[in-house]
Amino acid sequence: MTDWPRPSYTGIARVRGPLVVVTGAGDVGWDEFADIHVGREGAAAEERAALSDRHGLVLDTARDRVLVQVLEGTGGMSTEGMRVTFSGAPLRVPVGTAWLGRVCDGMGQPLDGGPPVLGGAAAPVAGVPLNPVHREPPAEPVLTGISAIDALTTLARGQKLPVFSRAGLPHLELAAQIAAQATAGDEPFCVVFAAMGLTHADAAAVRETLEGRSASGELVLLLNLADAPVIERIVTPRIALTVAEHLAFQEGRHVLVVMGDMTSYCEALREVSAARGEIPARRAYPGYLYSDLASLYERCGRVRGRPGSVTLVPVLTMPGGDITHPVPDLTGYITEGQIVLSADLHALGVYPPVDALESLSRLMRKAAGPGRTRADHLDVAAQTTAALAGARRARELGELIGAGALGGTDRLYLDFERACRQALISQGRTESRPLEQTLDRAWQALATLPRRELTMLPGEMIDDRLGRGR
Repeated sequence: MTDWPRPSYTGIARVRGPLVVVTGAGDVGWDEFADIHVGREGAAAEERAALSDRHGLVLDTARDRVLVQVLEGTGGMSTEGMRVTFSGAPLRVPVGTAWLGRVCDGMGQPLDGGPPVLGGAAAPVAGVPLNPVHREPPAEPVLTGISAIDALTTLARGQKLPVFSRAGLPHLELAAQIAAQATAGDEPFCVVFAAMGLTHADAAAVRETLEGRSASGELVLLLNLADAPVIERIVTPRIALTVAEHLAFQEGRHVLVVMGDMTSYCEALREVSAARGEIPARRAYPGYLYSDLASLYERCGRVRGRPGSVTLVPVLTMPGGDITHPVPDLTGYITEGQIVLSADLHALGVYPPVDALESLSRLMRKAAGPGRTRADHLDVAAQTTAALAGARRARELGELIGAGALGGTDRLYLDFERACRQALISQGRTESRPLEQTLDRAWQALATLPRRELTMLPGEMIDDRLGRGR
């Protein structure tokens, strides 16, 4: 950024949706930050003050025409009397430990009654994905205190593991519980929670759930409300990741970033794309949706030679429960597995309604097992998943021929499914289970099956846990 005064431009061609077109502007680059003064000539002093101090980011430039997206929205704006000043640099936010314990809106402005967040340094919000050459493979677990995740889809430090849900399921509640309970053992740990498109009631519920973690100085909470300008929703996850990167790679902390709802983010992106007049792709989303999501998701990971890590849990709703919808479909290509919530389990009153057979953590073997969690963890997870698959086959067979015609082994599998649902999957909305207790509960459910069916467990392990009589 230069030290001399930057020129202001008054050639405003039009205001459309969240966008402003500025003409006659030269030497302006993409992603430049802009100050927008919208006071109109002849307006009263109070009205001019109310209309000033908006900000924007450059989306595109063509010759002397510049397309600016207005972060605070264009409500009340007119081309008359407007002035735009470009900073010569991208949008930057302060970074550092001053963010910990703060509650802010989607632009980083305080909602907790405190002063503005200040830091000893500033970093560009756009950020950059981690260079693959400098990445360390994800390893060691981030434990959430939620049995269905810790036992069967263990989250690794530096992994990106999304939660796929649908309208009406408690995905926001689950995301807040993960943020409230997650730990990285005895190592420095904190959470950055970026919520997008929340109602006021949902925002209040999230703040209440995370109050304890915030009070302990381990949480950064960014709340973008549904009635906030659409552009704010696009900036919120980028601010969250910028703050997290500094806490991880400069301060040496393991940082868990929880972002949701990513479908709201993608819909905001679609709205801006439509305002720009771009040719739509699948379901009217912009053709660059994949690369845009990748520019967010690929900012997590571990960096060689640095102690911290950024682990990402994006939460998204699948419109109509369609997992082939562009948002979950493209997310699945970029991330390393998924946690899928089930409407059927939710209807049975199970919380969290995690469908173990639809869920997968591709990096679980890097984060679990001897020296990381418990020696029997991977074997127990494999056997539990296989038994749940057997239970599903038995249930589907019962629907075809009638439950009374099932054999004894099939009925035992159905008993296992009920035991697993009650002992392992179901837990309280504020209950944080230690991993030892989680794995013991998995053994409790497996005990309903005869030994001959426990084919994925070593015999010595069965003898140790269930006794030689099994």
